[in-house]
Amino acid sequence: MEAPPQRLAATGAAAVTVVLWASSFVAIRQAGTEFSAGALSLARLGLGSVFLGALLFAQPRQPQVRRWPAKRDWPQLLACGLLWFGVYNVALYAAERRLDAGTAAMLVHIAPLLIAVLAGLGLGEGFPRQLVIGGLVAFGGVVLIGTSTSTGRAETWGVVLCIIAAVSYAVGVVTQKPLLSRLPAAEVTWLACTIGAVVCLPFAPDLIAELRTASAGTIWWVIYLAAFPTALGFTTWAFALRRTSAGKMGVTVYAVPVVAIALGWLFLGETPALLALAGGALCLAGVGISRRTR
Repeated sequence: MEAPPQRLAATGAAAVTVVLWASSFVAIRQAGTEFSAGALSLARLGLGSVFLGALLFAQPRQPQVRRWPAKRDWPQLLACGLLWFGVYNVALYAAERRLDAGTAAMLVHIAPLLIAVLAGLGLGEGFPRQLVIGGLVAFGGVVLIGTSTSTGRAETWGVVLCIIAAVSYAVGVVTQKPLLSRLPAAEVTWLACTIGAVVCLPFAPDLIAELRTASAGTIWWVIYLAAFPTALGFTTWAFALRRTSAGKMGVTVYAVPVVAIALGWLFLGETPALLALAGGALCLAGVGISRRTR
């Protein structure tokens, strides 16, 4: 069984990830008014790679801090960077331009359930009862939140993009998990982010053109996205994922919509509906059930 200090550290890192990823929805809402999906993805991942690289290479060269991947690591690194950092971001941003927020949230949040299934089958994590029950309860909460915020606007292409984003996210997480047992978390995060940025390079002309007309406030939101939800958020995620199961970490992400609702209420003046609050309570209950230890 995992030692209590390690379990506490993993829980703390997961909590930091949840708060930062939830804040990204506020930032994306602001930055998305002046940046297209591909340009925003490239800016976020490119700057995130720079921030992560600066932190990584500023530390002394030690095996536990920095170690070049072996040949067997590269297929998983490429899959993680291409799918989770590259395809997921572009597909999600593009989908949110075609769907209302509630519908997008419901579709994208099939990803934690996919993570639990793929990790149970591919990583040998199995299907613990509390994880299955917690995941279903939390997903029920997301459905309530989505129902309360849905306007019924759902383009077919938007639905397809959301499903692509969810599948990319799930496969990316499951390919990242084995890497964390062989490589430092910071290095895996930096390399995957860099690969994602390279994948988004075809959007460079769009980014250059949109930077010329973007306001200073919007550019600062992009910098925030790169520095905190990306560089710091994905690092704390990798730290926590290394110390717990992929299925359990996947279900923990169901707390993100709850925190996002609270942040939207505080910073955007978006008062949540009662049904959304009930869904948030279900999400938290599901996360609590999934993270119970015997």
